[in-house]
Amino acid sequence: MLGFIVSIYNLIRINNMQLEFKVNGRNAVVKEISRDGNLLTVSVDGRIYEVDVDKVSGEEYSILSEGKSHNIEVIPTADPKVYRVNTFHFNFDVGINDAESRFLQKRQSKGGDGTFDQIRSPMPGKVVKVLVQKGSKVEKGETVVILSAMKMESEYKAGCSGVVSKVAVKEGDTVDGNQLLVVIGKEQK
Repeated sequence: MLGFIVSIYNLIRINNMQLEFKVNGRNAVVKEISRDGNLLTVSVDGRIYEVDVDKVSGEEYSILSEGKSHNIEVIPTADPKVYRVNTFHFNFDVGINDAESRFLQKRQSKGGDGTFDQIRSPMPGKVVKVLVQKGSKVEKGETVVILSAMKMESEYKAGCSGVVSKVAVKEGDTVDGNQLLVVIGKEQK
């Protein structure tokens, strides 16, 4: 599994950042410790590995780790957070579990009977702008709130068309991860 994770980490090239990957239902936390050319030192679930990663061609990698060689093909899928991994013996998908993908997963799993959409903050941050108020009609995909977190602004959009039934924050508020921002009552047809 190490080779698959390291090759994807190398592919997306986010230096010195910690990422969580999901491989066959198992989560693994990966952090780059150092990089010197093809040589990477990474921590996978707290265990340190030194690996030599060489990009052989467009989507193929050769990885040397702990005296073993791994040839891996990493193919982007239609989902920008999922990669298809092919080895000599196995094929499977590897997902990146970052704040955005966790937020989207929570949005898709919320709503109970599907009559409302709860928009929650995926991580701590500050409310930059609230674009709706209670009673506002919104269309699916319309931006309802803008948050600033980790020096970046992100727009949070309505997951359905409907009427805003609750605005739980105001501009300037500091929010926690998973804090309720806006509730939209789904339009009934």
